[in-house]
Amino acid sequence: MIEYESVAHAEAALNRTLGSMELKWYEWTANVSDFNLYMMNLVFVLIIYNVAPLPSFFLDVYKVSSFEKYRLQPGVHNTKSTAIQCYKDTMMLYFFIVAPLNVISYPTFKMIGISSDIPLPSLQTALLQLLTYFLIEDYTNYWLHRWLHSEWGYNNIHRIHHEFTAPQSFASVYSHFGEMLLLGIPTFLGPAICPGHIITFYFWIALRQLEAIDTHSGYDFPFSLTKLIPFYGGAEYHDYHHYIGGKSQSNFASVFTYCDWLYGTDKGYRYHRDLLRKTRKVKTS
Repeated sequence: MIEYESVAHAEAALNRTLGSMELKWYEWTANVSDFNLYMMNLVFVLIIYNVAPLPSFFLDVYKVSSFEKYRLQPGVHNTKSTAIQCYKDTMMLYFFIVAPLNVISYPTFKMIGISSDIPLPSLQTALLQLLTYFLIEDYTNYWLHRWLHSEWGYNNIHRIHHEFTAPQSFASVYSHFGEMLLLGIPTFLGPAICPGHIITFYFWIALRQLEAIDTHSGYDFPFSLTKLIPFYGGAEYHDYHHYIGGKSQSNFASVFTYCDWLYGTDKGYRYHRDLLRKTRKVKTS
């Protein structure tokens, strides 16, 4: 909750005029508790998960032929019933695991010092923090994901996520509840180490959710804006991991590719990719 009693009080304390976004933020949140602001994160996640997967969902289950050339596993599609059951199972996890954990974690949110007050962060500060969160999440997720491909981790936990050898967007968070808890650690580690404003936190959770949906879409669109992000793995990179399945010892990184390159866990993927490229050249020559 904003500590200033009025806009005039805030401007006097900061010794400057509030910006237009700060005035809007004050108007929207002056009487909203920090707990309710934190719970809004659940609303954003729910909206994104219910809306963002829909385009690739329809392309996949209805086998839209004009987009088949972008399909990472051409001719391999998920059935409508399978996709809907995946959605239902994930919603059960959301309401019975994610939502209660969000409520329980509120004291930790307060303890680490994420602000909901004025001033708002500058664009530069927010972008630097988001980059930091992505790098921290990517590195820690890499090692946890790698452990999940150990014999015990895979057989007891991670095999559920790999039920989809041809990924689909609703399966981005389809997993054992233990995996959801474990891989939630890297997501919240960045904000815990480098706490920022709750608006930055909202963007972080939203972007992380959108990234997971993108990498599980099953489609590699050449016009995707993510192609402009250096070292971004994307759908094509993660699809190979699902294609190989439980025996996969490649492409563990969640966002970027540098960890797999650095620790040598992308060799199978690179060999497979180069072989496909050579095969396509032979077919077209």
